[in-house]
Amino acid sequence: MERDRAWAEAAERRLRAAVGGPTPLCRLPFPAFDGLAVYAKDESALPSGSTKERLVAALLGHALRRGALAAGTPVVAATGGPVAVAGARLAGVLGLPFTALVPARTPGPALARIEAAGGRWVRGTRPPAAVQAEAAELARRTGGFFLDHFTDAEAAVTAWGAPTIADELLGQLAAEPPPGSRPRWIVVGLGTGTTAATVGRHLRRHGLAPGTRLAGVDPEHSAYFPAWASGAGDYGTGMPSRIPGIGRPRTEPGFRPELLDLVIPVPDAASVAGMRWLHARAGRFAGPAGGTVLWGACHLLARLRQAGADGSVVVVLGDGADGYRRTHLDPAWLRARGLDPAPYEAVLDAFSTDPAAPWPTAPAH
Repeated sequence: MERDRAWAEAAERRLRAAVGGPTPLCRLPFPAFDGLAVYAKDESALPSGSTKERLVAALLGHALRRGALAAGTPVVAATGGPVAVAGARLAGVLGLPFTALVPARTPGPALARIEAAGGRWVRGTRPPAAVQAEAAELARRTGGFFLDHFTDAEAAVTAWGAPTIADELLGQLAAEPPPGSRPRWIVVGLGTGTTAATVGRHLRRHGLAPGTRLAGVDPEHSAYFPAWASGAGDYGTGMPSRIPGIGRPRTEPGFRPELLDLVIPVPDAASVAGMRWLHARAGRFAGPAGGTVLWGACHLLARLRQAGADGSVVVVLGDGADGYRRTHLDPAWLRARGLDPAPYEAVLDAFSTDPAAPWPTAPAH
């Protein structure tokens, strides 16, 4: 028992050191705005390339403290996305074997990223909605630990403690000159809901709200905007998101609508347009979810400008674009799905450079 405790304590130290940070905070080019600034917190700089690394570290750290992980324990996750990449990397830091049970149609490049991070993958045999249960069964059969990034996320992040992404972000903003040091809105994507809950809790605990407010952005087909707008906490659409990392066919346990001041629905083609704008205008090679938060930030900038307010709007860029070269960066892939970002790109280009340019008044799916 003493040996297991010593291993867990050493493992937790290795885990904290492996995540590193803080990730960069950079100002985005919006020359049309006087007295207002837009910043991006670029989470693609984390070692696994995604903000999911913070979540996975918290899940593993929480498991270590509960005694759910010991030397040699297999770790199993149910995803082919950034959580699997982060899980493979961080399990490797702890010297633990990692397996991702992935949906049957997970593309080859996603599988290659899991392998490159030191993990292995197994294709699921059930529909995508049942992958979580199938992975949990695999963990039970192998005596492993199921990395449940939906059900356990919020409790794990709370238990893992500071520094959180909110601690980092607000500390960095405090060092910026005005108007950057006066954040009016922080904009995050809604995936597990954990990042939003972490930031929202921080703002309220430290008395920063309502001076600094929190907005979530939600892509097409996702349950979060209708759940927030209707007050139906168990809302479900049954439809998958086309913007990886955010949007869910149902609300997840980590979603805390009472901590959000606003949820903004964003068309998927606008998310792609925002991603392209970040690449071309800001030099930030963000993924499509980064485009979603950028579009939401512009909606809030328009409101602030109309009110004659100053200060800053901050977006969290959840991952980089490397994994999307055959999807959201591929014009043929976009055409096959009826996504035309060009009209939205024109709106963004005009809005970011022309003080007289309008913004669509009713963002909708």
